[in-house]
Amino acid sequence: MPAIHAKSPRAERAYAMLRELRRRFVSQLNPIAVQFGDGQPFEPIEWLRDQGRHGGGARYMATDLTAFNRASVNTSQVQYDDDPAKKLASASALSTIIHPNNPLEPSVHIHISWTETKDGNGYWRMMADLNPSNPIESDTTRFTDCLKQAAPALYDEAARQGDRYFYIPALRRHRGVSHFYLENHNSGDFDADLELAQAVGTAAIDTYCAILAAALATRTQPSQEHRQRQLEYHTLYLFQVLTLDRGTTSGLLVHDQNDIGILASLPAQIHRGLLASWLAGMPPPQDELLRGLLACLPETDPCPIEDATKQAFAACLRQHYTAHPEAIDLQASGNSIPPTVSNHR
Repeated sequence: MPAIHAKSPRAERAYAMLRELRRRFVSQLNPIAVQFGDGQPFEPIEWLRDQGRHGGGARYMATDLTAFNRASVNTSQVQYDDDPAKKLASASALSTIIHPNNPLEPSVHIHISWTETKDGNGYWRMMADLNPSNPIESDTTRFTDCLKQAAPALYDEAARQGDRYFYIPALRRHRGVSHFYLENHNSGDFDADLELAQAVGTAAIDTYCAILAAALATRTQPSQEHRQRQLEYHTLYLFQVLTLDRGTTSGLLVHDQNDIGILASLPAQIHRGLLASWLAGMPPPQDELLRGLLACLPETDPCPIEDATKQAFAACLRQHYTAHPEAIDLQASGNSIPPTVSNHR
């Protein structure tokens, strides 16, 4: 059975726009792989929610491991049109992370989603953040400027929320260098909000691809020190995603039918010893979570993150938040907390 899409006209328009953003991103990444890698294209992998009865999605995964460490461009739509007991009508999303192989090229994370509830309400989430392991000021400025131009009236608020969301208390530092985050955004004008979401996504995608192509052409000789910083930053990235990222955790708690896709943002390898060294700064019961995550990893450095590792991580997170439901309050947030898990119940 193919995925059944939401009946709502707003959800239909939102999902069409998000899939167009996915197409736009993949169509720019593939030529980069041809020019600077082995020419292997992004390949689609489809997944279904409840055999398609409640939707599904597709993730476009990088297969060119010369150009990319890990890269995934995902779109999905989950809907409960046939289940009157659910609060959620539908959730339509684009979520993408690109980790280049070259440590002098920044990673990027973009998430844009439209959530609609059965009482007729709805809201947008818009996120875009640049994640360099070896920061270059001109890249940061270029990425920040594109977001200011895409959302001039809301940029300052989005930057404040982003700086709050991506702060890591245990390490007293941020993930990434340029943060844009709007949560529960609804101006009352769906057309204007749809246009804003598309503008933010288009600006982030086009600007990042321009930064990436320029870096690939000119930053061709990274040092061993650069590569070590990349390994350490990828470790920080995994740490933030698995212990603080509310969207990742909520997705895993809602269902178990797309674990690999939900954890597609994780880099190919990390520094296990560095990750273990952060235990001392973790508040209870999150110290238990980090111990559980470490137990999922082989005791090697560099430490590979395979699909089996991701499945183990997913099981660990579900077990932890089942045992400690109050610990979800320790996760990252902007100015408001979306009721993602309760919406699916």
